[in-house]
Order: sequence, then structure tokens, then C-alpha cells
Amino acid sequence: MDFELTEEQRIIQETAARFARQELEPVAAELDETKNREILKKNLKKLAELGFNGLAVDPEYGGTGAGAVAFSLAMTELGRACASTTVTVSVTNMVAEVIQAVGTEEQKRKYIPPLCDGTFYAGAFGLTEPNAGSDPAAMRTTAVLDGDTWVLNGRKIFISSAEYAGLFVVWAVTDKEAPKGKGISAFLVEPDFPGFTVGKDERKMGQVGSSTNELILEDCRVPRENLLGELNQGFKIAVTELAGGRIGIGSMALGIGLAAMDFATQYAKERIQFDVPIIQHQAIQWMIADNYTRLEAARLLLLKAAYLKDRKKPYMKEASMAKLFATEAANKACYDAMQILGGYGYTKDFPLERFYRDVRVTTIYEGTSEIQRLIIARHYMQ
Repeated sequence: MDFELTEEQRIIQETAARFARQELEPVAAELDETKNREILKKNLKKLAELGFNGLAVDPEYGGTGAGAVAFSLAMTELGRACASTTVTVSVTNMVAEVIQAVGTEEQKRKYIPPLCDGTFYAGAFGLTEPNAGSDPAAMRTTAVLDGDTWVLNGRKIFISSAEYAGLFVVWAVTDKEAPKGKGISAFLVEPDFPGFTVGKDERKMGQVGSSTNELILEDCRVPRENLLGELNQGFKIAVTELAGGRIGIGSMALGIGLAAMDFATQYAKERIQFDVPIIQHQAIQWMIADNYTRLEAARLLLLKAAYLKDRKKPYMKEASMAKLFATEAANKACYDAMQILGGYGYTKDFPLERFYRDVRVTTIYEGTSEIQRLIIARHYMQ
């Protein structure tokens, strides 16, 4: 196996790292404190101009065409600086990829370019509902064909980027008589469609710089041609095409964990206790060694999943393994990094407090750790 990056992958990684240092890191704390969406949107626009919104999308539709490995590398570097920005970019990439995978040629040419070039600040997924989280097949939102339009009714919750998204992929039940999960379809919904409303922004523990909203669909009219993929096959899209999102979130979590450990390690070299820098104490050394080892293992799992995806080989199990391990490892890294800083780590004067809050949700969204374990286990039960 060749562990060397291609020149293109290396350039993308370096560009993401440089952008994170120069553009994201200086404003990350302010974005977290103020929720100033203009700061977020300004950097989203810049990232789009650099080609980060369609890293695995064919250049024919405005993408970069660099693949899933490049996507993982970029999300890790951006995640080191600002999780709120990175999660937005990750989801936008996945919206563009899903359309590329199952959309019609007309849909691809209409919706992918504005996602990639920043005309749309973001793309969003409307899947989760109050009674359908880890069990999306239990959704209650419905879609009924009325002439040349689909009429959607229902509610979606915890929708990332909804306030400024230019396009939504929304799932709804189109055959109430079908077995659970078999009568669901996906639709491309624009925010100005009649009957579509973006609701309240959730008050969250972390990643507060990005919006997380409720969607309200009240007789929302969607053109017939905006059905995405085959009728009644939407659940398959949700459980297969979105697996790539686990690579994105896992990679972002890795970046947060690395940033936390890098900061804590540097601090440990400078903090004097018992007449020596605390990095000289074995307790601190072991925390540093264990966390960097776990994070490196997470990196390898993520890149393997991305490698398989790039080669169009089955990667769902590997993506679940990578997402599970990377997010859990990143949470542990942030916990230990805060412990190394002691009381200082608990204050907002240092970035560890923000990293700690931002990383926590990574084991919850895009499939909880428990769901990832179920997916992995079922593979070995076959």
C-alpha cells in the first residue's frame, strides 16, 4: 500500500492548512461568541472560490474532481481551526455528491455548479424529524403528487446550515402503504418554494457559529422534476450515498483533536510545576503519547475509507469504523488536552474550551457512535 499523497492531494492539504491558519483561526473565537453569520458566509465564499465545495465532484459540473482522500485531508486541516465552518463545507460537499450520484443530468447542471462556486453559501439535508433520528425510516413527512408538483407536509429538525443554504435535499414518505423504509423519496427543495419555512436556530453547546434549524413544510410545492433519484427509493439514498458524510465528520473531528493536542503539548513544554516543565512528568507524557497514537490510527481509518470510495469499492463498513473511532478519539483528545491545561483549559481565554464543546456533537450527528457500531456489527453477522 502506498502511503504517499499525490501532488494534487498534497497541494489541497497545504492550501486548506494555510487557509485555516490565515482566515479561519483568527475569527473562530469571535464567530463562536457572536454567531455573526457574515463572518461565516465570507469564509464559505472564499472556500468555494478555492474549490473546496466540490472536492469529489466532476469538473464538468464545477467541482474539483480531486476525490474522497483529498476531501478527508481538507476537512481535517479546516477542522483544526473552525468546526462551524468545516461542518458547513462538509455537508455542502455531500449535497453536491448525492446529486451527482443519483440526479438527472438537468438536476446536475442546474444545482451542482451554484453549490460548488459559492452562489449557494451551503447545501443542506432535511432528513431528521422529531420522531425519526437514528431511525429515519420512521419519518412522517409526506409528499403527494398534485399535477406537476409534489406537495410536502411535515417538520424536520437539527438541519445544519438551514439559515443560509441555497438548496435542500428533503426526504418524505411517498407511499404510505409500503413497508417501513420502502416508500420514501428524496426531493430537491429551494428555500423560496411556496410553503417552505426555516424555523428557529437551536441554542447549542458547541459549533454555535453554524446554524441548526427546524424546517417547516406546509403544503410546500416542489416541481415534479425535482424528485431526486427513483420514486420510493429515497431511503436507499439516505443509507448509502450519505456514508461519505461520515468520512467528512470523522476527518473534521480528527482536526479538532489534533488542534487540541498540539495546543496542550506546547503548553506542557512551557508550564512549570515542581520546578520542571510539566511535559517532563510521565503522567503528561503518557496522555500525549496515547492521544497522538489514537489520532494517527483514526487518520489511517479515514484515509482507508476514502481510498475505497475513490476506487468505487464498498466502503460503508470502513466509513462507519472511521467515523466511530475518529470521533471517539477526538473527544478523548479534547478531554485530556483540557486536563493538561488544568483550570486554564476551562476558561475561554484558551481555545481548549471551544474545542471541547465543538467536538462533542461529532459522536452524535451523521450517525451516532451507537448506530455506527450496529452497522459494523451487522457486516460481520452476514
